[in-house]
Amino acid sequence: MPTEFPMRPIGFVRSAYRDAAEIPKGCGAKHEAEGVLEILPEYEPGLTDVEGFSHLFVIWVFDRVEGFDLMATPPTDTTPHGIFTTRAPRRPNPVGLTVVKLLRREGPRLHVRGVDMLDGTPILDLKPYLSGVPPEELRRGWLGEAEKRKDG
Repeated sequence: MPTEFPMRPIGFVRSAYRDAAEIPKGCGAKHEAEGVLEILPEYEPGLTDVEGFSHLFVIWVFDRVEGFDLMATPPTDTTPHGIFTTRAPRRPNPVGLTVVKLLRREGPRLHVRGVDMLDGTPILDLKPYLSGVPPEELRRGWLGEAEKRKDG
């Protein structure tokens, strides 16, 4: 089995965020910032039919972090949690995942809402957002408990 998987960006995020401290975090954080996903010209044919989807998964790289932690204390709680139960950036594989709303396409440029990435962030992949999990079956783990404490 391979132990490394070489990847190259298919494009880059254009956003107003220049510093991670500017990005809303924690319970109730709203990700309503607009931005542009600039896809490299050689990958533009892969955007064919993207306009038919309202939302997209953006798979991207935390390219400005070094090292990783297996425990993280998120802004929504005072208790450390396993890194794989948080959205913290210091991960064994620094991969991020964001759902954005597709506003419009202009050639290789996708105008989106819901950006929570820094300007210049490398994009690894895009996928249409399709969720078959009924809301009544969705569990929010420790985050649900932290939200109850905050609201209570």
